[in-house]
Amino acid sequence: MMVSGCSNSPHKGKSKGAYFSGIYQNLFNELMYLDELTIKTKIENAFGQIFYGNDSTQRVYYPVEPDMGYIEDVAARDVRTEGMSYGMMIAVQMDKKTEFDRLWKWTKTYMQHKDGVSRGYLAWQCRTDGSIIETSSAPDGEEWIVTALFFAAARWGNGEGIFNYRFEAQNILDAMLTKEESSQNRDVVTNMFSRKEKQIVFVPFGKADGFTDPSYHTPHFYELWAEWADKENQFWRDAASASRQFFKKTVHPVTGLAPDYANFDGTPVSPWGGGHENFQFDAWRVAMNIAVDYVWFAKDDWQITQSNRILDFFYSEGIKKYGNMYTLDGKKYSGDYSPGLAAMNAVAALASTNENRKEFVKELWRLPVPDGPYRYYDSMLYMLAMLQVSGNFRIYSPD
Repeated sequence: MMVSGCSNSPHKGKSKGAYFSGIYQNLFNELMYLDELTIKTKIENAFGQIFYGNDSTQRVYYPVEPDMGYIEDVAARDVRTEGMSYGMMIAVQMDKKTEFDRLWKWTKTYMQHKDGVSRGYLAWQCRTDGSIIETSSAPDGEEWIVTALFFAAARWGNGEGIFNYRFEAQNILDAMLTKEESSQNRDVVTNMFSRKEKQIVFVPFGKADGFTDPSYHTPHFYELWAEWADKENQFWRDAASASRQFFKKTVHPVTGLAPDYANFDGTPVSPWGGGHENFQFDAWRVAMNIAVDYVWFAKDDWQITQSNRILDFFYSEGIKKYGNMYTLDGKKYSGDYSPGLAAMNAVAALASTNENRKEFVKELWRLPVPDGPYRYYDSMLYMLAMLQVSGNFRIYSPD
């Protein structure tokens, strides 16, 4: 298992990234001079609220006795692979095996297709009783779950049955590339990645596989799969490179904002309306994916430039005043302030060299743990950001 330390200076020892150096920045310490105990206590308290706080106003994790649990979008009253994947990743990063195993068992039991053309894929949306609402997949769920399972194998070792984490991760990876390549037939289940474009698709189903979601691109995960998977290793390496090039094409050259949905060439698209050609809720996460990829692998200094660019844009909007939805050229059309977006901007500080990055880190520290009826997405992004910005979002290698 790879065990890593922290760095107290910007990008120190990171010319090859944390995968090689074992060094992770702790910006709360580096920029705010907070001690390790204070940081650890804040992170543990946040986990405690999100997983075990008040049933109706704080928590999003709900145990199902005797040995399962789920992450609920409490406003929509449903369970999504997105939330389950984030919950699993948070649990493995914090060495919470009980919660991880409960979440994985619920996912495996209720969400994963056991047979048919979708075998191995996960139904992206279920009711809290486990019944499926939507059978198709949202690929970001699968990719985060695969990586969390690999990390679990490294931290805790492989168990029996569904707790043979590495086997289960490979099973999902196999499913991603063994369906139909692509189709304009809305009834055909397709690959989760386009072999031609080497990019993740929006939904591996009919016409929805003809474009992508920029926030689904996680090249840092694909690099790990290229090292750890049983097969298709070169494809995953190529997919990492393709995603890094895609980011350069899809973000706005001045604001750094990315669209919710995009064609494979990076141009924004919104095939069913809803304004997804703009910077909306999915797109918040692009900043995180670019910054964490830089922290782990540091393969392209463009990621520094991009992180500086997006932080400069939001800083110009006002550190406590920026909205949560914009056109790509920076016209605000929702003035709501969202903790989830503030959290993602703080993660961008990991790859930034801006002086103003400290203000985004301070803002994350200042924020209370999200609560209330719409806490699900904000609290998941907040918790991920707390781990990432503190240097506690780490690679655990099964090799």
